[in-house]
Amino acid sequence: MTEALVFGALGSSALLLGAIVGGRVQIPKRVLAAMLAFASGALITALAFELFEDSYEQGGMWRAGLGLAAGAIVFTLVSHWLDHVAEGDVEEDHGSEKLDTDAAASDRASSSASISGAAGLALLAAVTLDGVPENIALGVSLGEGTGGLALLAAIFVSNFPESLVGSASMRAQGRSQAWIVGTWGICALLLTVAVVVGAGPLSQADEATLSLPLAFAAGAVIASLADTLMPEAYEHGGPSVALSTAAGFVLSFMLSTI
Repeated sequence: MTEALVFGALGSSALLLGAIVGGRVQIPKRVLAAMLAFASGALITALAFELFEDSYEQGGMWRAGLGLAAGAIVFTLVSHWLDHVAEGDVEEDHGSEKLDTDAAASDRASSSASISGAAGLALLAAVTLDGVPENIALGVSLGEGTGGLALLAAIFVSNFPESLVGSASMRAQGRSQAWIVGTWGICALLLTVAVVVGAGPLSQADEATLSLPLAFAAGAVIASLADTLMPEAYEHGGPSVALSTAAGFVLSFMLSTI
């Protein structure tokens, strides 16, 4: 149990570190893009060799496929809802615009902040939806004595840039540092508990049962990569993010062979 707490705290500490840095430091967009691309590469390794492969081996193709589809659908719906909320905020801001130039400029800045804030919430949703099953899988691997170092590394290197970019977006919306750190801190606590639960009660669960959260996590990861991480990285970093993505994949794969 102590090992599970340590692993959970290590993986989740990246969320707090990213929230603190993103809420206080202005980081160049190209650097953020490179970090997101690196995280994407690491997550590709994790979902291919830790999540979906294990789900398939433990529960078969149908269970793994259905779980993956469910994860992708849930993340997509949540992301779409957050986008809709952002659009509503923008319309409200435009409805309150004044006629003079200075006021109009202020409204446009406010609108941009609202969009950025929604992006931050989308990243928070991504971390939660794919993070809980991922951390349960990490806890199960610890409970079975199979290590889980590669998955821990992938979780850490993906958590940091996601929370960093997400908190920077929330700051652009006007959220306070205390609100940003507190929100990501709750998420970090939830993911730490998931590791402990995986290493405890669920470590003895039937393999077919465990295959579902693993596949769900894989689906959420795929959806977050396609919907948020890779598009954001390419938009702000251009073609060079391909190298960062490859680096993240190779490093995570090397760790999985240890």
